[in-house]
Amino acid sequence: MVEETRAASERTAAGASAESLAEAARRIRERLTAHLPGLDAAVDELLAAYLAGGHALLEGVPGIGKTLLARSFAAALGRVFKRLQFTPDLMPADVVGSNVFDPAAGGFHLVHGPVFTEILMADEVNRTPPKTQAALLEAMQERQVTIDGTAHPLAAGFFVVATQNPVEYEGTYPLPEAQLDRFLLRIEMTAPPREAELELYRRAVGGSLAGWRNDALEIPAAVSGAEAAALRAASASVHVAGELLAYLLALAEAVRRSPHVELGPSPRGALSLLEAARAWALLQERDFVVPDDLKRMLVPCWGHRMLLVAEAELEGRTARGVLEEVAAAVEAPHGGAGGEASSAGGAVSAGAGARGPAATRSGRPA
Repeated sequence: MVEETRAASERTAAGASAESLAEAARRIRERLTAHLPGLDAAVDELLAAYLAGGHALLEGVPGIGKTLLARSFAAALGRVFKRLQFTPDLMPADVVGSNVFDPAAGGFHLVHGPVFTEILMADEVNRTPPKTQAALLEAMQERQVTIDGTAHPLAAGFFVVATQNPVEYEGTYPLPEAQLDRFLLRIEMTAPPREAELELYRRAVGGSLAGWRNDALEIPAAVSGAEAAALRAASASVHVAGELLAYLLALAEAVRRSPHVELGPSPRGALSLLEAARAWALLQERDFVVPDDLKRMLVPCWGHRMLLVAEAELEGRTARGVLEEVAAAVEAPHGGAGGEASSAGGAVSAGAGARGPAATRSGRPA
């Protein structure tokens, strides 16, 4: 049944046009930003991770809206949502499930863990030991789990939204590089702009703040089930010009050659950036990638895939700073669908890319 559902979603995605996918993504974004003031950038990046078929890691201090964003995202998509609080005593079987003996039936039956869902929130994932963290690895990469030697497929659109606190390290287990690499994007969440935070207070006083004081989220789905399934692999519908592949390689090589970098992005990391850029282009209602899409996704896609040399860290350098320097130094291609609307050599933007009408691959409005 799961395989049939997966095959059906793939056929749906293949048949959907870039324009219809962009329209569905726009409805989700509008629904979420209307209910979550001040989280526009996080909404966009989380949606990009979903469209690209990857998983997302939310980083932010407590109370910034990480859990609310994940719950609201699942509601806007109309997907089945489960939340799992990671703790030091959590065991792998608590994540994936286990075979339990039934005395009445005289045999074992499988009790599914919370990983058997469509959207899983792994809350404070760095508070559980590596053995339990590793239970997510197969699920995130292979879309299946193995219990007592038997493989069990997960939902076709399985999506993990993990969270961690970036400033509190006591009693935590830092995620190893192999686990971090499974997250397509690391989304940094900070305090909202002043006016957006003031709007939060107004809604709280008026009783209309989503998720405040109760667990009810009155956020209706913005898309149908078929649209949500098609969106999970929507980035595949976005065209990438040949010169942009060379530009992607130039970015990767520049990061690897940087004297401040000990470990740069792998080929899989470069492919991840490519898919994230395709998803971002779709969010801008384009069916082709431009250099600015790659630049916009550099930090959320490669920031957690880099290790800086000790000297660079002592000098106060950060992965974001190194990536911004690389984006400014590597010349972007010009002309055609691949270079149109691009600012060559521009710095990485925190919110680059103005939305416009859906366009064709040639750059003309559809």
